[in-house]
Amino acid sequence: MSDFKVSITICSWNTKEDLRLCLDSLHAVSDEGPFETIVFDNNSADGSPDMVEAEYPWVRLIRSSRNLGFTGGQNHSILARCAPHAFMLNSDTIVHKGAMAKLIAYAEEHPEVGIIGPRLLNSDGSLQYSCRRFPNPLAALFRNTWVGKLFPNNKYTRDYLMTNMQHDEIREVDWVSGAALFARKEFIDRVGVLDDGYFMFSEDVDWCFRCWEAGFKVEYLPESVITHAIGRSTDKAPNRMIGGFHRSMYRFYKKNMVPKMHPVVRPFAIFFAGSALLARASMFIVKNKIDNLGRSMKR
Repeated sequence: MSDFKVSITICSWNTKEDLRLCLDSLHAVSDEGPFETIVFDNNSADGSPDMVEAEYPWVRLIRSSRNLGFTGGQNHSILARCAPHAFMLNSDTIVHKGAMAKLIAYAEEHPEVGIIGPRLLNSDGSLQYSCRRFPNPLAALFRNTWVGKLFPNNKYTRDYLMTNMQHDEIREVDWVSGAALFARKEFIDRVGVLDDGYFMFSEDVDWCFRCWEAGFKVEYLPESVITHAIGRSTDKAPNRMIGGFHRSMYRFYKKNMVPKMHPVVRPFAIFFAGSALLARASMFIVKNKIDNLGRSMKR
């Protein structure tokens, strides 16, 4: 390990302009380290790696000849890091002044905490609900579905997103978004890196679940602020991402939730969860196709 306190790991796929803004924001807070910045490029076709190499010589660039997914890219970077701790950061983020200093200081003062999540803001400055409770079937039924539109203030979505929580206080939470996730060395050493069975989506939920299982805490640190423009990479292939998201949710449920159930119940839980998630994904994909058809007919 080097003199760096944390390695910032960014996995990038065709987000050249967002990545430039992200790296500019990190350069502006370079006095809050010491930290290193690693960019893992997932075989982008938009010139992203060349831009990083030409404009940001202080960044450690790792080029991949194929797309390893968010999890694969992050795992490669985390294992290649020079600092003890790792800070996963999306390429579509802007790091605010003081954010890194507060994360590093809090990690040093709280060795019992394995994962820390900063406060995330949307591009318009509004709060992004980036700390949540672990997912459950009822939350999936109401979240972003026609059922949820019928009952917009339902308790299941509120509980999942923790919308009733004061988001200006430090507190323990079930999981925090992998868009900006600080992981302590001792936690990584004990638990390992992200589960590479997730190409992308739910790898952060799974890592936080394993963090709690290993005896570490997951905490939300609102004093550290980062802006996150959601979906800049995933919007490029929406239907494929919908399928990937639901497959990842199924993996998380089958891997972490089902084993805690009575053996007699497990096969039924697996079947119904798989069927429900397949129906949910199909609904979103069909809606996208109808919307696209409507737009094309208006042209």
